[in-house]
Amino acid sequence: MKNYIKSVVALTVICAVVAVLLSVTNFVTAPIIEENANAAANEALLIVLPEGKDFAQVDLSTYELPATVTEAYTEAGGGCVVKLTTAGYGPDMVIMCGVNAAGEITGATCLSSNETLSYEKTYGDNVKGYTIDNIESDLDTVSGATMTTGAYKNALKDALNTAIILGGGSADLRTEEEKLADNLAAALPAGEGKFTKWFISEPLTDVSAVYIADNGAGYVLVSGESYIAVDSECNVLTDVSDDVKAVMSANAEAIKSSEVTELDITGYGDMPSAIDKAYKTASGNYVFELHAAGYGINGDKYTKSGEYIYLKASVTADGKIIACETVSQKETDNIGSACADEGFYSQFNGKDETNYGDIDAITGATITTNGYKTGVSKVFEAVKILEGVA
Repeated sequence: MKNYIKSVVALTVICAVVAVLLSVTNFVTAPIIEENANAAANEALLIVLPEGKDFAQVDLSTYELPATVTEAYTEAGGGCVVKLTTAGYGPDMVIMCGVNAAGEITGATCLSSNETLSYEKTYGDNVKGYTIDNIESDLDTVSGATMTTGAYKNALKDALNTAIILGGGSADLRTEEEKLADNLAAALPAGEGKFTKWFISEPLTDVSAVYIADNGAGYVLVSGESYIAVDSECNVLTDVSDDVKAVMSANAEAIKSSEVTELDITGYGDMPSAIDKAYKTASGNYVFELHAAGYGINGDKYTKSGEYIYLKASVTADGKIIACETVSQKETDNIGSACADEGFYSQFNGKDETNYGDIDAITGATITTNGYKTGVSKVFEAVKILEGVA
């Protein structure tokens, strides 16, 4: 019995001593471990903000930040690092972006992604120095990878806005769709927030887009950065100069009087087969619905969709394109699908039979680009036939 008691006492003493030693060891090593862990974390942050010091993680719940932001860190010099998760062609593209105290991007890198073409791996190499004031206008997306690089660019804008907010400023966190809706509503309140984009079928001056109020209250004409409201009687409501008023009123008159009538093209045996429908406006212009054989039809390496590119084009009677627009397409995602981007199809605006091919091709999508151009060329043939000069 005595031996048993001695064993219990000895074991208890040993456990107590071990506990004390472990406590002392933890007391000594815990700060070292934490310091090493912080150093490792800081090293990752320093990749995108090399001059950063004394990083501190931000409690995101205390701020209203873009939905893409998952982590944020401030540093002693007034800069910050933002970690974001967005979706390009695939989901869960994770990006880390550094912003200095001056509001300039100091670096950006993609930590992980599910993209197919890997443009996200190098897109961040050339973004240093961009600010919220010039990133939208000066930083280009990559043709043929607009979904990936467009999402990356939007994430960078979210990082820049986050830096502004963390610095005590205010930022516009609306999406482009929300900004458009707000601008239209502000320009023409009588439109009650419901507008339809008009396919431009008349030559207009200094106008890039037209929105018609669904309730007939009037129009909003986009000219540069300005949204100019015109009522249903073509009176300009926005406070602009008299010269601008005269131009926009004339534009509105052209829009108001623009009526299209579908033409029967079945009797034209030499009408290009690519032309699906043809319309003529009251002013003598033409609008065509047509299809083009891009990669979906003529591709030879990857899986083809078997689908045409469908587009719409308006053309003057003397053969100058007023507007061009992709209606639908099933080209290769993230490559030929760029034919649906306004930056591509708007290149044909103002072109004629002599120069319609002078456009920037879609990178990596030669078949799509050439097929699209061939389709566009058919509208010039169609105009000549309808005008009786073919």
